[in-house]
Amino acid sequence: MPTPAFMHGNQAVAEGAIAAGCRFYAGYPITPSSEIAEILSERLPQVGGVFIQMEDEIASMAAIVGASLGGMKTATATSGPGFSLMQENLGFAVISEIPCVIINVQRVGPSTGLPTRAAQGDVMQARWGTHGDHPIIVLSPSSVQECFDLTVRAFNLAERFRTPVVLLSDAIVSTLREKLVIPDAADIAIINRTQPNVAPDDYKPYEFLQGDVAPLPKFGDGYRFHVTGLVHTELGYPTEDAEIISRWWEHMSSKIEDNLDAILDWEEIALDDAEVALVAYGGTARSALHAVSLAREQGIKLGMIKIRTIWPFPEQAIRDLAGRVGTIIVPELNFGQIRLEVERIVAGRAAVRGINRADGIQISPEHILDVVRGLERVP
Repeated sequence: MPTPAFMHGNQAVAEGAIAAGCRFYAGYPITPSSEIAEILSERLPQVGGVFIQMEDEIASMAAIVGASLGGMKTATATSGPGFSLMQENLGFAVISEIPCVIINVQRVGPSTGLPTRAAQGDVMQARWGTHGDHPIIVLSPSSVQECFDLTVRAFNLAERFRTPVVLLSDAIVSTLREKLVIPDAADIAIINRTQPNVAPDDYKPYEFLQGDVAPLPKFGDGYRFHVTGLVHTELGYPTEDAEIISRWWEHMSSKIEDNLDAILDWEEIALDDAEVALVAYGGTARSALHAVSLAREQGIKLGMIKIRTIWPFPEQAIRDLAGRVGTIIVPELNFGQIRLEVERIVAGRAAVRGINRADGIQISPEHILDVVRGLERVP
């Protein structure tokens, strides 16, 4: 039978990692993510895993990359300043197609900012923080249940597509406590990286497959291959051959873009007759959902899209939404990072407004509802 529990978001992330098969964690304490490390320092040894507190976040990211090559499912957790330090090694994991999970519990920045206050200012950093043009998958939970479920999904996506996956939580979701139902282990869908079915001499560790990835054996299994941060051939060796580089880029893009149906995740709420819609994610989606309930009680036709996959962005869902409502409102704890993305996609077919705070205070449902009511007074 599924196990009901009452826990906070960070604990649900830790339990989700265990359930997904994570057996190696390297990290450095930082508010408001520290509970994840504290819990995993106890839980991982109980299931035969390894926990290491590193000297900093740079080393933490390097350690999970190395452990992943050793065949383990790996993770680290941090917040804004630590996430900044991880970017170079995150880029190395992207280019060398090494699966791992990075949990970023957002707080107010930049720099030390407000360590105990919630924010959503790392959205674009999660997409473009490491230099270069690159694919990335970023998930955003808005409840304790989603902290568990999306952590499992983050590991599955990392393994399936040989890529780092970022779980972009925030200080609201990480610290709230609510009911969580943990499914029986047999009912949790788990994806593990595929293994080679060819002889070691015939194995191509970076075969440029259209919309797919090559199998990934662990170091020590007899499949020797070269790992580099340079653009490389299918065998992993550096190259400046333009034709090979073009094929490599096509592969890196297609493994994400050709599989959007398997990656994208969003929820539509009360949109059948909506005249105004909210687009929200993370902790702010909680206020947005309550605002929809309040609006409906007052006869206001307000609906909502809750985004669980921030990157790649659910463009078609937003494009379709623009054809159904007159105004889209994007509440977020930053100065409009997702609003700009929505404006780009909508391209003038609907009005787009933002509700923004970056002072560490949650946007209330009443604030959202006031903005919705005010639309009637805008010429």
